[in-house]
Amino acid sequence: MKKTLSLLLSAALCVSLFAGCSGGSADTPAPESAAPATQPAEETTTLSGTVNTDGSTSMADVMAVLQETFREAQPDITVNYTGSGSGAGIENVLNGSVDIGLSSRALKDEEKEQGAVENIVALDGVAVVVNPANTVSDLTVEQIAQIFKGEITNWSELGGEDLEIAVYGREAGSGTRGAFEEIVGVEDACAYTNEYSSTGDVIGAVASNPNAIGYASLSAVDESVTAVKVGGVECTEATVADGSYAIQRPFVMVTVEGKELSAEAQAFLDYAMSPEVADYIAAAGAVSPNA
Repeated sequence: MKKTLSLLLSAALCVSLFAGCSGGSADTPAPESAAPATQPAEETTTLSGTVNTDGSTSMADVMAVLQETFREAQPDITVNYTGSGSGAGIENVLNGSVDIGLSSRALKDEEKEQGAVENIVALDGVAVVVNPANTVSDLTVEQIAQIFKGEITNWSELGGEDLEIAVYGREAGSGTRGAFEEIVGVEDACAYTNEYSSTGDVIGAVASNPNAIGYASLSAVDESVTAVKVGGVECTEATVADGSYAIQRPFVMVTVEGKELSAEAQAFLDYAMSPEVADYIAAAGAVSPNA
């Protein structure tokens, strides 16, 4: 995935450089029907400044590709990203600490009542991951709920080895945790063995424990863990896009109702919501809903 992302970014840069060097030929005369001299030429607005974003750690790959490709279009705008969790990102955009908050779950009604506005830039599958040594490869949503509630405690109950299940998840306030628990129907009912502060920590913990199960953004899944099928459906960009994978959630850029963004922040939001970034978002392991 990361190799694909690097290649795509390199291709984007090459196209940008080619376009800049291969404009109209100097030998081609301007058509006589050009706009009259009295009509002012359209000026290109050059923006410069900083856009501060904060929130979901699961959106790191998507943010990285958006930051990199946006820099090609607006080299004088710096977009900063801090991954402090969805809850913190929403809180910080509401209190004015950042320009744009980042949430890897849908906004709650109480957040919307405070003025939070949901701008969906991508869709993401929440993969249920196990250690590669685990022979269990397919679980239903009901079985996943039973595992996380502590009703199924041994892999042998699911056709696996006689090993006690270690249940790993994210900390309270995590957008990944909120989305997973809501979709699976285990809100406030999970019996976690351990909780972690980032998606990467969950991946690492599952990778190092043959007994473990956890959940993570599809974009974060690598060869160190195995994503099980859910109801017979693999967690892929294609199954997220067509809706057949059951456990999926939005990636949201959060703004504040009635509060005008700076020109730089608005330019970045418009770019992230545009059809032109669909391939970049796909390279980051997510799906653009605006393609």
